Amino acid sequence: MRIAMQTLGTRGDVQPYLALALGLTRRGYEVQIAAPVQFEGMIAGYSLRFAPLPGEFLALMNSPLGKAAIAGGRGFNAGLKLLREVYPLMRGLLDAEWTAVRSFAPDLILHHPKSVAAPHIAEALSCLHVLASPLPGFTPTSAFPSPILPFASLGPLNRASHALAIKGAQVLFANSIRAWREEVLGLSGRGSRPVRSSGTLYAYSPHVVPVPQDWDSDVLVSGYWFLDAPDWRPPYALAAFLESGEPPVYVGFGSMPGLDPQRMTGIVLDALARTGKRGLLVSGGGALLAENLPPHVQLITEAPHDRLLPFVSAVIHHGGAGTTAASLRAGKPTTICPFFGDQPFWARRIAELGVGPPSLDRRTLSADRLAAAMVAMDNQAMRERARVMGALIRAENGIAAAVSFVEKRLSDHG
Repeated sequence: MRIAMQTLGTRGDVQPYLALALGLTRRGYEVQIAAPVQFEGMIAGYSLRFAPLPGEFLALMNSPLGKAAIAGGRGFNAGLKLLREVYPLMRGLLDAEWTAVRSFAPDLILHHPKSVAAPHIAEALSCLHVLASPLPGFTPTSAFPSPILPFASLGPLNRASHALAIKGAQVLFANSIRAWREEVLGLSGRGSRPVRSSGTLYAYSPHVVPVPQDWDSDVLVSGYWFLDAPDWRPPYALAAFLESGEPPVYVGFGSMPGLDPQRMTGIVLDALARTGKRGLLVSGGGALLAENLPPHVQLITEAPHDRLLPFVSAVIHHGGAGTTAASLRAGKPTTICPFFGDQPFWARRIAELGVGPPSLDRRTLSADRLAAAMVAMDNQAMRERARVMGALIRAENGIAAAVSFVEKRLSDHG
């Protein structure tokens, strides 16, 4: 049987789906991944069928306007300006997703929440579709508010708040979607909703976010989908650094762009000096840079988390779902300095679980505050809680659970 996987966003939005695709392939399914064209090389390395989607959205994030919107440097106006840039790109994305899926003729579409086209395509092709998300927020619950909102609880409004994530994109791009349905899919543009999902998969651990009691069997919190790199070995300089002293503090902000990487790097270096700790900095999307680094600090571009994080003492990062998963799996205390989106949600969970201190506000970040977080992560009770959480996550097999869920959906339909 054939499964089309649709995902959009940064590496953290693509890598888990690649891991699941490999799991489905091992079970004998024919899988196609559609993702931004920037990830063609990464996916091609695994000999999977790849359908390129427009790369303009990803490029927009690294533009001056995108950086300002993510960093909040220009407030609400930057977000509105960014949205105006997205509108004219939407029709091209919808068309590209339709072309990719239609040519593959799948039995099931498994899609990221950012793929607003997928449910409509499933309706046009009369095939199943399953929503697959690295974060909660697409199944209403009274247990917590939508993770895209900056609140720990909205009390009786928790359940209603999830409509923002569930319906937001369909409302924002309603005119584009309506015209596309009529002109390309041959479906009714008005008064028609896409076919109901055949289920929802959440790719995080139930030990990190417990399963709400008001979710039914159509929803599975499977555990994380990790893409490991067992053959990776650290370059000589990195290996020598790791072996030359105490385990360093990992500091990296993933794909997040940097508005002022020099300032951020200076704060990190100052905090490391104040605490007497070694640091391993990861430049990623450009939030950190290498200029006159002292001997107790090394900066690298990237490295697979599953191979690198076991060698560090603690982790400081932006709070992306994937990096949060990796630091928890490694059993390391974690401090999150969120940028936007669901990152504050993961920061709250880290603090609530007692595996890291409260999050850092990036806008008021200082060497004193960062140094205090580094010292807090030396707490032995916190380190033990992180170790236990790591063992629980390593005992899970999220990919196997997700594959079984998909197979059950296909079996029930067949």
